[in-house]
Amino acid sequence: MKVEVIMPRLGQEMTEGTIIEWYKKEGNRVEELEPLFLVDTSKATMDVESEVAGILEKILVGENEVAAVGQTVAIIETRG
Repeated sequence: MKVEVIMPRLGQEMTEGTIIEWYKKEGNRVEELEPLFLVDTSKATMDVESEVAGILEKILVGENEVAAVGQTVAIIETRG
């Protein structure tokens, strides 16, 4: 099953965030609750954890790119 990774709202006033670094590459295995990427907001820099285990199939928003809250930034294939 394909699961969308979305840009979370990390603060009440957050509307977008910049992905600073992806900790995994496409094709890498990801575990549930493992840090997936680092995001910078106007107030903080934080890790975003994966909500599922699987394979990071596709990164849709690259490093140093901005994503709106709720935007899909990657796809994880859970294979089952």
